[in-house]
Amino acid sequence: ATSPVIEFWERRVLRISSGIDHIGALNWDLVACLAVAWVICYFCIWKGVKSTGKVVYFTATFPYVMLIVLLIRGVTLPGASRGIHFYLYPDLGRLSDPQVWMDAGTQIFFSYAICLGCLTALGSYNKYNNNCYKDCLCLCFLNSGTSFIAGFAIFSILGFMSYEQNVPISEVAESGPGLAFIAYPRAVTMMPFSPLWACCFFVMIVFLGLDSQFVCVESLVTAMVDMYPSVFRRKNRRELFILAVAVVSFLVGLIMLTEGGMYVFQLFDYYAASGMCLLFVAIFETVCIGWIYGAERFYDNIEDMIGYRPGPIIKYCWLFFTPATCLGTFAFALIKYSPLKYNNEYVYPLWGDGVGWILALSSMLCIPLWMAGKLYFTPGTLKERLALLKTPSTDLPKTKKEQERLLATFSAGGDNHQKKNCYLTVDEKESGC
Repeated sequence: ATSPVIEFWERRVLRISSGIDHIGALNWDLVACLAVAWVICYFCIWKGVKSTGKVVYFTATFPYVMLIVLLIRGVTLPGASRGIHFYLYPDLGRLSDPQVWMDAGTQIFFSYAICLGCLTALGSYNKYNNNCYKDCLCLCFLNSGTSFIAGFAIFSILGFMSYEQNVPISEVAESGPGLAFIAYPRAVTMMPFSPLWACCFFVMIVFLGLDSQFVCVESLVTAMVDMYPSVFRRKNRRELFILAVAVVSFLVGLIMLTEGGMYVFQLFDYYAASGMCLLFVAIFETVCIGWIYGAERFYDNIEDMIGYRPGPIIKYCWLFFTPATCLGTFAFALIKYSPLKYNNEYVYPLWGDGVGWILALSSMLCIPLWMAGKLYFTPGTLKERLALLKTPSTDLPKTKKEQERLLATFSAGGDNHQKKNCYLTVDEKESGC
């Protein structure tokens, strides 16, 4: 027998088909919702990061109010202690399961927006002397603290469900869309004033989704505008580009709103948006920062911005711990890889898994292909090419230490007039003109 909540979710909302090979027709109710989401996104970010920031003040803080309300309600329900105990006392035997580590890595990477370009793009709007080190520490504590508190709000409700149905909590706990649209709504129906709590929960979900949507689109637009300023920094060019991104994203999303759309969504979630792809990117990023650009040079940049050097342990994380952890987790996930199953029941056809790997490789292969292209088109011998490509760009701003070093070097052979007036004669390449 199928519960009413699952029946409503799968048969009424999703109208789910028997498999990915039966895509079926569009669900026009969901199409309208997706269109509204993209219209809201467009008009909230089309004027730039300042207007986006004003909107995010509300969309990012209001869910905290809802979270506190749901937390208070959850811990006061009978059976809540069951869920909290299940939450705080994990099954340590699962630590040998590579999928657990991949899920944890995926959660951390997406929760902190690591290797997605979001923090880099939005951070580019800060002043040069902004204390980025302090911001990072605050972000870590705030994000992890929020996740920890949210766990109490979720698992107290699951404990209440376990108590009401008199079944083990592992049977009512779900993950992914099942938690948000099956388990939690089912728990809400068992509460007094259930429409109120359902409204609070789903309003929180909507705002969190819009908030993530704003940030991802703004990051993409910022990156493209910074890369091609002569194209996009003209009248209305940025607005038109955002409109194009919104329209294309809406059209791509339509395939997920068909009767077989949930199977397509799970492919994207398991392969294209997986922790495996982000770990692959993280390996190259940490190696580039720690070993090619140079951890010491990166430290100098941070010191130049904030006025002091962070603790040395961070440098060793860049050099050794982070790349080794990412590489080990990535290799572990590849060795223990298992094909995707929907609801642990539906087995995807071979071509479905092939499509998933194409989605994953479409982002992962960009890095080695770009490296190969740069090596091929750069003139000189292989050794000269590698040396040139590993050299930081000459148009990077020089730190105070580098400026003082240049001044001391020049002053040693310069005339007294230049020493007295403390200026340097630089060539056209050094000046960036």
